[in-house]
Amino acid sequence: MKTLGILGGMSWESSAHLYKLLNQGVAARLGGLHSADLLMRSVDFAAIEVLQRSGDWAAAAALLGAAGAGLKAGGAQGLLIATNTMHKVADEVERLSGLPLIHIVDATADALKAAGIRRAGLLATAYTMEQDFYRGRMAQRHGIELLVPPAPQRAEVHRIIFEELCRGRIIDASLAYYRDAVRQLAEQGAEGVILGCTEICLLLDPAKEISPVPLFDGTALHAQCAIDWLLGGTTFPPTGA
Repeated sequence: MKTLGILGGMSWESSAHLYKLLNQGVAARLGGLHSADLLMRSVDFAAIEVLQRSGDWAAAAALLGAAGAGLKAGGAQGLLIATNTMHKVADEVERLSGLPLIHIVDATADALKAAGIRRAGLLATAYTMEQDFYRGRMAQRHGIELLVPPAPQRAEVHRIIFEELCRGRIIDASLAYYRDAVRQLAEQGAEGVILGCTEICLLLDPAKEISPVPLFDGTALHAQCAIDWLLGGTTFPPTGA
């Protein structure tokens, strides 16, 4: 088994869920008392959120890149950024850390293509829905068009993530709001909907939802790719390749 480094804490709620998925997946594959060989650097999300809000992505990249380099020094052979939004700086983090990075967009795109989906909805933070780093990579590398909700709905989806889900708050009214957002994206022509923030699966569980279109949990798909890599079944090119 390889050793995987994880940049987590953004938020710790979703990082804890990802940690569980990775260990459960390795145990299911190998049986017995096996668990994943992991190193995690859990950062203070408050510091990262300030940099996000101020648009200082260079400082965020430097912070995460240095943390990734520390994971490499500790023995990590590959890297996972346990958040969708911070994949905005994935190329810089990979370069600064010196580790190959398993990209969440590629993991999600593989599942969409396997399902024959070429037009999908995206629910995520406002940064992920509105900036090009996620949608652009999905279109340019994988030929998949992404639809996002209108601006007022994007703002509420974002608010629920930061004010509720990142703080461990699960509210029924917010679940209903997300369900309605999925329905509207399906009505716009989405063939599936990506849960493109690592916290959303804590509210909207694809395994339990009766949805008008398939739901794709980016966290679970990222974990599945990482498990394949840990156990030697997959290699990944540099994120900028």
